[in-house]
Amino acid sequence: MIQKRFAENATEVLRSDDNVIGLAIGGSWLTNEIDAYSDLDFTLITKTKISDDKDKMIEVAKRLGNFLSGFTGEHVGEPRVLICLYDNPLLHVDIKFVTLKELNPRVETPHILFDRENQVKKELEKSDGNWPSPNYQWIEDRFWTWIHYSLLKIGRGEYLEAFDFFAFLRMVVLGPLLHMKNGNLPRAVRKVEFDIDKNDFDDLKSTIPRYEKKSLLESLRNTVILYQNLRKDIFDPQIELQLNTERKVMEYFDKIEKEVLKGI
Repeated sequence: MIQKRFAENATEVLRSDDNVIGLAIGGSWLTNEIDAYSDLDFTLITKTKISDDKDKMIEVAKRLGNFLSGFTGEHVGEPRVLICLYDNPLLHVDIKFVTLKELNPRVETPHILFDRENQVKKELEKSDGNWPSPNYQWIEDRFWTWIHYSLLKIGRGEYLEAFDFFAFLRMVVLGPLLHMKNGNLPRAVRKVEFDIDKNDFDDLKSTIPRYEKKSLLESLRNTVILYQNLRKDIFDPQIELQLNTERKVMEYFDKIEKEVLKGI
């Protein structure tokens, strides 16, 4: 498999670098789910800090294979990651550059490929990986204003903006909550096609509209219903529900919906 061969080569290249303490790998490698479409998620641990210098990061990355391009991951909130594309074979590889002290906290415990004097292993043993769970109160405090915002976009005819916002709701709210319901890590909509119950997935698909006002409203209604059901299933009793905001927004929803149906 191309990913395994790339990882083996990267390990040998980096082992000879005195500034490298270790190399570890996470993601689908940990669950033995790598397939032809998988990328690689490296964590590169160095004695001196490299992540504050993009040129140094790229210099290291170029040594690992036929480097095509690379850029840092500010757009996903992690500038220490260099997102790389290699050729022969064409392969996506993320390299997170950290020092030993920056290994913790972490969202998962990676598999160690190379560890100089067991320093990486000892540091990882100090804590457990902890994937952040959704903050239910944070979601509830925002959800109904988000629904109102979607209604405004649909009402004005900004359908593409509404499409994008539906995707946001699936990524930030529905996907993570459905994963939680099904006993998975709340990784947005990653692998929902395979990792959640079929009925749950059908409910999620019902939030994907066509490019027309009636369909957008139907999908938004399905979004609300799915959220309300998930809220009943998994929210803690102490979560303060924004019932007054919910009522006002849904009254507005009903008004918009009646106007649309009248015009058909």
